[in-house]
Amino acid sequence: MTSVLVVNDQALQRLGFRMLLAAQPDLTVVGEASGGFEAVRLSAELRPDVVLMDVRVPDSGGIEAIRRITRPSTLPHSSGAAGAVRTPPQVLALTSAGLDGHTQAALRAGARGFLLEDATPDELTAAVRIVATGDAVITPGLTRALIDAVRQQRPSRPTEREAGLDRLTGRERDVLIAVASGWSNTEIATRLSIAPTTVKSHVSNILGKIGVRARVQAVVFAYESGLVRPA
Repeated sequence: MTSVLVVNDQALQRLGFRMLLAAQPDLTVVGEASGGFEAVRLSAELRPDVVLMDVRVPDSGGIEAIRRITRPSTLPHSSGAAGAVRTPPQVLALTSAGLDGHTQAALRAGARGFLLEDATPDELTAAVRIVATGDAVITPGLTRALIDAVRQQRPSRPTEREAGLDRLTGRERDVLIAVASGWSNTEIATRLSIAPTTVKSHVSNILGKIGVRARVQAVVFAYESGLVRPA
């Protein structure tokens, strides 16, 4: 059973999400929050698998709340082995329209996935299940907008980014370039003549080596490191 914390400053929105998620046999809503401070507190207390959050919630703000929720150091230790830090919740962020500063900031803060607020009920429940497993999810439109946005930005912290790039093998660089170009795992496998499972393994290794959690963060890294340059 996947547990979900719903974060939205609108009571009717929270009720709607609760009813939708509770109707699924494998999903359960363990709590609701109307603001950032409350979301951080309830996340620590209830330990949900997924936090479904509007990035524009008040109080401490959605971005800061996401950062505090997804950082293990801000969460209490589990009741297991001494000194062990529990796995933090995965954050699925909702955004009103297109890609803006909130969306990019939420990504950098540690959000695992993004959906537009006009997503269908099936898209929402599917996204919750996906991020609960540790995978990333983002709508195709937002992915394209993200790629367009980072293409127009000047690389930041080049020394740090280039150092991360040096950890990648030649094949991993090829896969990262393909990911930054917007290709799916199946497309990458076909174009590089490797198995889809091999692509998935490469992507996982890439995320670990460059120190990010989501595929879309790898896209940002590819452009900021200079591996992929604007056309």
